[in-house]
Amino acid sequence: MSTHADRLSALRDQLKRDRLDGFVVPLTDEHMSEYVGGYAQRLAWLTGFQGSAGTAAVLPEAAAIFTDGRYTLQVRQQVDGENWAYVGVPQTSVAEWLGAHAAKGARIGYDAWLHSRAWVLEASKALAESGAVLVPVDTNPVDAVWPDRPAPSVAMLEVHPDDQAGQSSAEKRASIADWLAARKADAVVLTALDSIAWALNIRGRDVDHTPVALAYAIVQADGTADLFIAAEKLTDPVRLHLGNAVRVHDRSSFTQALAGYAGKRVAADPERAVAAIFDALDAGGAIILAQRDPVVLAKALKNPVEIAGHRAASARDGAALARFLRWVEAEAPKGGQTELSCAAKLLEFRQASGLLLDTSFDTISATGGHGASPHYRVDEASNAPLEYGQLYLVDSGGQYQDGTTDVTRVLPIGEPTREMRDRFTRVLKGHIALATAVFPHGTNGGQLDGFARRPLWEAGLDYAHGTGHGVGAYLAVHEGPQRIATPSYPGGGPGEPLRAGMIISNEPGYYKAGEYGIRIENLILVEDRIINGAESPMLGFETLTFCPIERSLIIAEMLTDAEMRWLDAYHADVFAVLAPQMQGDELHWLEAKCAPI
Repeated sequence: MSTHADRLSALRDQLKRDRLDGFVVPLTDEHMSEYVGGYAQRLAWLTGFQGSAGTAAVLPEAAAIFTDGRYTLQVRQQVDGENWAYVGVPQTSVAEWLGAHAAKGARIGYDAWLHSRAWVLEASKALAESGAVLVPVDTNPVDAVWPDRPAPSVAMLEVHPDDQAGQSSAEKRASIADWLAARKADAVVLTALDSIAWALNIRGRDVDHTPVALAYAIVQADGTADLFIAAEKLTDPVRLHLGNAVRVHDRSSFTQALAGYAGKRVAADPERAVAAIFDALDAGGAIILAQRDPVVLAKALKNPVEIAGHRAASARDGAALARFLRWVEAEAPKGGQTELSCAAKLLEFRQASGLLLDTSFDTISATGGHGASPHYRVDEASNAPLEYGQLYLVDSGGQYQDGTTDVTRVLPIGEPTREMRDRFTRVLKGHIALATAVFPHGTNGGQLDGFARRPLWEAGLDYAHGTGHGVGAYLAVHEGPQRIATPSYPGGGPGEPLRAGMIISNEPGYYKAGEYGIRIENLILVEDRIINGAESPMLGFETLTFCPIERSLIIAEMLTDAEMRWLDAYHADVFAVLAPQMQGDELHWLEAKCAPI
């Protein structure tokens, strides 16, 4: 089918054959993943939307695509408004829209392997109020009309060595067994791919940019585990690593295994396990404990080996990015460079270390107005040249066996305007305010989010995304449960209390539609902070990312003395970390970029 309009029409025809009056298409997979393999990219295939979060709802005479504030511009550029209504979330939920638009008596289909139980209950209630009903499907109708749908990855499983993990799988499974014992539970179902990878010290290549394998796991009260994965993905070294305590089964037998827990107390995460898993446990007679996956917090608290690994990866990655920024500064004003050529060059610099395993997400290489879309992804159709007078934003990261990086920098092509410099300086002030925050134990990211926004708020400005997300240890670049965001932005809500050992991003920004985007992003480590005379334990942040912040965009007189001291100290640290990796003209460039302001 040549167009997305054709695909929408084909889906509607399929819904008629399936006796359905609508269908919901989320951007996720059967593991509730944020980043998914090609086989699960149903939303992109149907609508053309290339963002990392969204949902579509299709009715006989109406269709809508639901995205949050990060994608307000992007969705309008990629999805045809003639066929799709643009709906913002959380202002309007998918369930609310369905309840308002579905006809009385309508049968609205959903794939129980792609939705949480909470969503099913919410949508069912909204539809019931309008006389419609939510219907689970045996076969996803999008798959039925997707003729060249990719097959799931057949990449081999890999061992993540204990000397990189800092803890053996046996030790991790013993901790999970203790967690089960405290709840008098017999087993816990792990469905999040990064949880399985962390618990078993394995990695995979089934999802672009995230080193995980398509699998399920059930950890038993005795610390043993059952791993459900395609048998052809295992090598002898992996089998030896897993040992006798991890029983391996074919992935297709997972549903059947869930039916074998009659009368047993089984924990499952309502945010990460899909409705179909709860349905299978219910049908098998299990006593379900709706509990957060015990791995979620454990893997967020990085151990000393993981922290040391991240520092090494960040130093290596920072040098590659600095070399790239120097190259852009020299080459872009000459003309001939584009968003794609820059992304390719940055990849070359990262690959030069010989240790890069993948990028940690699709590089956001955005010039001019494209920078105003926080999650812009360049392709051949959108590729734009870097031109004089523009700001160039690059948000990128690497996957190394010792760590996962994520960093954003902005530089001007030619002379920036006063407004650009003002906005950049306000973003920098917010970045510094968060980097230097000191706060008591029990503080969550939502309580700190305003620190980063205040300099923008004072000018009547803001940005429509969260300020920080957790980052894994050679795992997902977006990792919970920690975050820095207010309830009105993606990932917002009360939030998880920050704890020492968590790695999180610090990335305030500003976006002027059609003109430019600004974001300054470093990764920071939550650490204990000793304060003389303190009456309660305190925490603060250590900055982990080292790369110069563009000095030509800073209005120095807008910075306080304390902010200036932070910036100069940060650049001194950047020079100390990166200088040993550079020489000659590169070193002279770095020295100039890191000189006191």
